[in-house]
Amino acid sequence: MATITRSYSISMIQEETLQLVQTGRVSRQQRIYSLCQFFPNGEWRCIEKELEENDFLLRDRIIDLIPQEAWASD
Repeated sequence: MATITRSYSISMIQEETLQLVQTGRVSRQQRIYSLCQFFPNGEWRCIEKELEENDFLLRDRIIDLIPQEAWASD
């Protein structure tokens, strides 16, 4: 039985990470490596490769990975 692995772009990783932050599952101050618990092992390898290709280190903080959040003005 073959395992199907999704392809992740850096923007997809950032969006999924932002959702994890917004739902309180991870903190902005945690290391990027802590995200591995939310992805299957095969997918994490692809994510790790994409992160490295975009100059992110697993020891960097999640806040460095997520795009700037826009706040709606009142």
